[in-house]
Amino acid sequence: MLKKRIIITLSFLEGILYRTKNFKPDYRYTKNFLDLWSIDELILIDITEKKFSKKFLDVISYFANNCFVPISVGGGIKNKKDADLFFKYGADKIILGSDTISDPKIIYEISRKYGNQSIIQSVDCKKNELEDNIYSVFGQSGKKFIQNNPINFAEKAISYGAGEILINSIDNDGSLLGYDLNLINMCSKQIKSPILALGGAGNWQHIEDLLVTSDISAACTQNIFHFTEESVQSLKQFLKNKNINIRN
Repeated sequence: MLKKRIIITLSFLEGILYRTKNFKPDYRYTKNFLDLWSIDELILIDITEKKFSKKFLDVISYFANNCFVPISVGGGIKNKKDADLFFKYGADKIILGSDTISDPKIIYEISRKYGNQSIIQSVDCKKNELEDNIYSVFGQSGKKFIQNNPINFAEKAISYGAGEILINSIDNDGSLLGYDLNLINMCSKQIKSPILALGGAGNWQHIEDLLVTSDISAACTQNIFHFTEESVQSLKQFLKNKNINIRN
């Protein structure tokens, strides 16, 4: 059985680190606050409207030179040239936004050059207010409706060359109330690809619940208050004590 991963997700607006809530900037931090020695992977997301600024490219370079774990980078990638730029500055993987599925050849072209393992397809989901088991996929930072079926969306991305699927709950983002386990379980049972889950973690129990109740590859969190070496180690020890098979 593959060991589960713990992935830290950081969102940047104009090169400044922010916590987000419902996909909107919520609280400002500084990357100097971070100690990332114990994590398994790192995700960097640019939430600036005008993408590919020098400030964000400098952010990628900073972490590539100071954090020795795989780094995934996303934000505004619309073609292979955009992906080339992120890889040039130090990304190991790129994250494609939900709106790229309208032109899926982008996935094919990037995977043909860099391999399927280099692409994470984000599936940004909102729950239907009237029906608990119905979710819609949105693009453009949660503003643009894409389609009603996250599973079909993910499977299409995989068929074009995506190697991993990031299930991201817009409703739970920044809530600290826990993951949307209903959404994640629904997806993990049907999508034949490694799945990353993001949106809602506020304590260690939320991460245990996620890993115990769903068949996913990685738990992602962007709760800044736990971004210290001691806290990440504490999380891993907590999970090991629960007999959850995670990376050291």
